[in-house]
Amino acid sequence: MTKALAMISGGLDSILAAKLIKDQGIEVIGLCFKSYFFGPENAVRMAKQIDIPLVVVDFSKEHLAMVINPKHGHGKNMNPCIDCHAMMMNYSGKLLEEYKADFIITGEVLNQRPMSQNRSALDVVKKESGYSDKILRPLCALNLPPTKMELDGLVDREKLLKISGRSRKEQMELADKWGIVDYPSPAGGCKLTEPNFSKRLQDLVGHEAEPSEDSINLLRFGRHMRVSDNAKIISTRTSDEAKEIKKYLKPDDYVFLARDYGGSMVIITGNPGKEDIEFAAKVTGRYSKGKDQGEVAVKYGRFMQPLVEVVNAEPAKDSEIEKYLI
Repeated sequence: MTKALAMISGGLDSILAAKLIKDQGIEVIGLCFKSYFFGPENAVRMAKQIDIPLVVVDFSKEHLAMVINPKHGHGKNMNPCIDCHAMMMNYSGKLLEEYKADFIITGEVLNQRPMSQNRSALDVVKKESGYSDKILRPLCALNLPPTKMELDGLVDREKLLKISGRSRKEQMELADKWGIVDYPSPAGGCKLTEPNFSKRLQDLVGHEAEPSEDSINLLRFGRHMRVSDNAKIISTRTSDEAKEIKKYLKPDDYVFLARDYGGSMVIITGNPGKEDIEFAAKVTGRYSKGKDQGEVAVKYGRFMQPLVEVVNAEPAKDSEIEKYLI
């Protein structure tokens, strides 16, 4: 029996491509890639809707190295889509033998994304993958030359599609026809496409030669201020953020709290100097309920240790904070 590995991103297109091939009587196994910037949650949910098994491949460290220095550059933000797709296809190609599969399915649609899914970009991705003769794009196949799988009769080309462009109408009609009702918006999924996250990541890689997973996870929370080359301040916005952020702090990070008022938990990561600590105290005062006071007592210390140090700080002005916001 013919078998295919389907790259399942968690979005609608990839699951439609897998379903289209499955309906030709071909056995389909889903592959989902996990990194520091996207996870398998949507893919797990989508694979269940068309009843295919899903294998999660964690390539976080290799992916991070590529994100920092992509051969084909970044998109609008920190998203290296061409290199990312090629890397995923390369991983998928290497798994063909393990799963005794014949080819790879992707959900790419010609011209859906102007930079990463134009004809030239699709050709580059295919070539860079190292498995160009094993890649099938079922949703837009009729816009492209026949693949080896079609020419060899493994796949019926007449049952493939000719979708092109940015409209989602045809995909949504297919989803309705096949009873696929639970799918995310096209923009969701990858943190690298988000402008604020990308700015924070750019700052991080500029100050850490090898960013840790915890450092990357911290980028998702709070307000970030780069106060010096050696230190960064993070101010949480909610109690839930404060609870979540503790999972990623290190023992030598500093924690600040207003002693007499409720408010934000403030953190310093890195190797702060005296001025950095003083400014963190001012930030703590600004985002506490004592922000309108002339002075706020702020207690601080290392994470997981008693906050025994106290400094009296004038709450920072918004104009002061804006100079450092990332």
